[in-house]
Amino acid sequence: MTVVKNDLLLFNKFFAEYQHSFIRFAQTYVRDDVVAEDLVVEAMMYYWENRTRLPKDTNVPAYVLTIIKHKCLNHLRHLQTRDEVLNNLSIHSEWELKTRITTLEACEPSELFNAEIRTIIDKVLLKLPTKTRRVFLLSRYENKSHREIAAILNISTKGVEFHIAKVTSILRLALKDYLLLFILLFYMLVNR
Repeated sequence: MTVVKNDLLLFNKFFAEYQHSFIRFAQTYVRDDVVAEDLVVEAMMYYWENRTRLPKDTNVPAYVLTIIKHKCLNHLRHLQTRDEVLNNLSIHSEWELKTRITTLEACEPSELFNAEIRTIIDKVLLKLPTKTRRVFLLSRYENKSHREIAAILNISTKGVEFHIAKVTSILRLALKDYLLLFILLFYMLVNR
């Protein structure tokens, strides 16, 4: 018991004698008083736990200072790694934000909807009977009058009107989700 008590007294004396110097040393590198104190206490505890394994002629202050040095290095390397990760995350975040901004700037909603609407119209037209599709194409894409279409297809103008009404009805149903958007876009254009 007296050996342990003597060891503890020697340790306390050693700790009191070198604590401030060791903390100043650590603080010089880690630049944080609390971290420096923690590293010094950890180093002292490490020494205390391993003191019986050390050779008798060990220079204890140099030994503890070496432990503190390695703990400071580990702490600084950890900070460096953390900063590199944060920097990489920041670079990635900045790139991602720039990409979103660029994409949004390049986005033309009318073109997106035009492409979608065009796809829907093309699908609908493919499902129509040949004559109905031909009437619609001549009317809407070639701007032919009902009389001209009737002459080209050898049908009556009432037949042309029937086919156009049929396509219009089918397209209105296929494009019902876009009707509100058309109204909104038209309202925005008119009220500029």
